[in-house]
Formats: sequence, structure tokens, C-alpha cells
Amino acid sequence: MNDKQRQQLEIYLAELRLQIDAKLAQEYPFFSDKPYPLGRCKEIRNTIFQILQKKLSAPKLDAPLIALQSNSAANCELKPVWGSLRDEYFQNALLWGDWYIDAANDTVNPNKPRVEITQLVNSGFGPITSFEQFCLIARKYWQVTIYKNDVYPALAPFLPLLCVNEKGACWLAAANDDMISLARQSQFTLSERIIKELANPPERVRLCWYQTYSEVSNPLLKRTDLNPIEFCQRYRCEKKYQNLHFRDEIVKAYLHLAHGVSVV
Repeated sequence: MNDKQRQQLEIYLAELRLQIDAKLAQEYPFFSDKPYPLGRCKEIRNTIFQILQKKLSAPKLDAPLIALQSNSAANCELKPVWGSLRDEYFQNALLWGDWYIDAANDTVNPNKPRVEITQLVNSGFGPITSFEQFCLIARKYWQVTIYKNDVYPALAPFLPLLCVNEKGACWLAAANDDMISLARQSQFTLSERIIKELANPPERVRLCWYQTYSEVSNPLLKRTDLNPIEFCQRYRCEKKYQNLHFRDEIVKAYLHLAHGVSVV
């Protein structure tokens, strides 16, 4: 992609944003107390990606999209990614070869252009490689206090973090495919390391969780026979990091808790 093609694609994607923003603003008017598009990079990225997939498979391409087809022989594939942008905030974007395509560039600062396309090496974007890095970003970006997840210790090897924001909302953090994969790929050593570093949540936080989800009967949520570190070690010995079925059972258990609790 040359610079002219990059500029044409930026304009094209910005026009697509204008087409979808009205609809998305109705579906997602606020993120916490922030108006659209703030905090909605995932929803915007996903919508743009779906549109581009359809347009790129059409018999005739719109002219600005030809650049995205020209390197098909080099195995360039448009794909959604999630990670860190300069360790300042979490970001959902698209990658095409060595190009970083941010179709939601205005979701932190609404005064920025809607779309940014730049070489990946110059973008400041990269994968999150530890729970410590995740916590560094989350504390600044979300304004949260982070505790170890000893509320549901059987989930902790996969989901070791518990966040509480300034308004008292509390949730199990890092519950996405990337961070769960990171935990599994490390054989839960990264989970165990961050659990050792973090404080226990206050007792009132624990009680809020147990009271809110007292009717949930999932067996993984009832297990308290081991602490989070012991579960990491047990799952490692049992090679649970290789077991996709067990990973799915963890996710199913988490989905009962996905709305979190209020600890005000």
C-alpha cells in the first residue's frame, strides 16, 4: 500500500463510519457515563470488519479497497486484533500485513480523526504479554483497583483479576480470548505470578458476589477447597491448559457472572 492508497482508504473508512455511527450511537449511547463513541472501539471495529469482509468478497471492489487485495499473494489477510496502544489503553483494531488500521481512532479522544492507518511498527500497538501489563493499563485507563480473584478460586487460573471502579462496579477482568489464551499458554504461571502480587479483595466485596449469585449452581463457582495459587498448580499438573473442553467449562461458569456486582 502506497501513501496515496493509504489516504484513499482512510477517507473511505471514515465515510463508512459516518454511515454506521448513527445506528451504533442508538445501540450504544453510553459507555459507563461517557457518550458514544467513547469506549466503543470494539463495537465500531467489529462493525467495520463485518462490512469490509462483505465488500472484499464482492465481485467488484470499491476502488479504495483494491489496495487490500493487491497483496493476497503475500498472505496478507485483514484480521481483527486486540492489545495495548502505547500501554496507555486497550485497543481493538485491524491488521493487514504490516499495516495497522484503526477505524475507531476517536473512542478515547473524540477530537481525533475517526480513522488512522499507519505502519504497524510506528503505531505503538502490540500484544499484551502479561497480567502485570494488563493491570498497568487498566489502572490508568479504567481508574480501577485490582485484586486477586479469590472469590471464585477455581476460575482464577484462567481469570485471576477482580476490578473495582470508583463507582463501585466490580467485575472479573481480562475475560477475553487473548488473556485466557495467555494464561493457558503460560501453563498458568503468569496467573500464579499476578495472584501472588495482588491483595485479597475486601470481605464486603466477597459477600456482594456470593449474595448476588447465590442461586447459581455451577459447580466450578462452588469450589473453595483450594486457594487460587493451589488451583493454578493443580491445573498445571493436570494439564488443564491443553484441555479445550475444560476451557469452555470455565467460560460457561464465567458467563453466569459476566454482569459483575455493585459493591457500593
